[in-house]
Amino acid sequence: MEPVFREAVSQLNDDRQVVVATVVKTSGSTPQKPGAKLLVRDDGSGVGTLGGGCVEGDIWFAAQQLLKNGGGAEMRSYELNEELAAEDGLICGGTMYFLIDPIRRPEDYQKYAEEVVAAYEGGPPVAIANLMVAPENPGPSEAPRLSVGSKLLIRENGETEGTLGDSDLDGRAVRKAVNLMAMGKQEYIVDDETGAEFFIEAFTTPPTIVLAGGGHVSKALDPIARSVGMRVFVIDDRPEFANRERFPEADIVLTKDFVSGIAELPINANTFIVIATRGHRFDDTALEAAARTPARYVALLGSKRKTIMIYEELIRRGIPLDRIRELRAPSGLDISARTPGEIAISIVAEILMFRLGGSGQPMKLDERLLQVAANHARSEGATVAAD
Repeated sequence: MEPVFREAVSQLNDDRQVVVATVVKTSGSTPQKPGAKLLVRDDGSGVGTLGGGCVEGDIWFAAQQLLKNGGGAEMRSYELNEELAAEDGLICGGTMYFLIDPIRRPEDYQKYAEEVVAAYEGGPPVAIANLMVAPENPGPSEAPRLSVGSKLLIRENGETEGTLGDSDLDGRAVRKAVNLMAMGKQEYIVDDETGAEFFIEAFTTPPTIVLAGGGHVSKALDPIARSVGMRVFVIDDRPEFANRERFPEADIVLTKDFVSGIAELPINANTFIVIATRGHRFDDTALEAAARTPARYVALLGSKRKTIMIYEELIRRGIPLDRIRELRAPSGLDISARTPGEIAISIVAEILMFRLGGSGQPMKLDERLLQVAANHARSEGATVAAD
């Protein structure tokens, strides 16, 4: 998403028109999820993707027509049935909903895009609410009733610019945005009181993993975390473990004690701290320092016995029990990991589950759906073997 907003700022600075298409809602199996974006320039070129295939091609064509012929923002849905999916070699069975939003004047969008880019670069998080379905019963408001694509910019301190067309609706959008900003999430919301529908996107710094300890597991974590789009910060008080030769692509490498190193780093709610030091006396001080930061995910490598002992020490040092409940220790998902690489995979999997809202359960088809497939095959004359 970040390249789309950067390109929007660049194009608008040059007084060029663009169309920004966004996936706002999906159901079933789809090639992209909410938040995916495509920017189409006035020369027909683009930045970003909506998942490829004929659906993206159709959206691309619609964007070019809007740029050529005029027209306002619109919401479109595409059902990915078997015929449509077959055209692209996909096995999908869902529906995708898109906001196709023409941006014709810098004042319509430039400030929004600039503040999003600033959030990505370490500034305060922001959110943008896009109206998808206008209120049926708008409350008392001086603002005019607006249409699809009307925007509300929401800042971390609660300040706003723009409107969804109703001041009460704006207030509810602000309250929803607060819970999304910390980790840059999105949500499609149907407002029970007015019937309005809006899509909120929140933007903050890219997810960052802090590796407190430069040992074997951290070395294995580094490339895996970077492969899923995370920045990597490394801290170790030993120069032979915290250096550019060992972590050549890490964003920050600090040769410091863990407490002062954690205090020095730019840590926010979208930061994921993994404590993997070389011993118990370093683990407890590092975990205490991490627990006192705003990071939502703080994990400790080690056994349950070690975790209990360190938790007892943290309680004695005044760390609230509610904060200790939030810690992830021992870290990672249970995949019977043994080697540093396996342990690293289990930790990154848990981070993704935590950040994206997954369950951590296997995705394989259950017996009921297997029987659906078997019955369908039988209905077409197939003989289904028992084993």
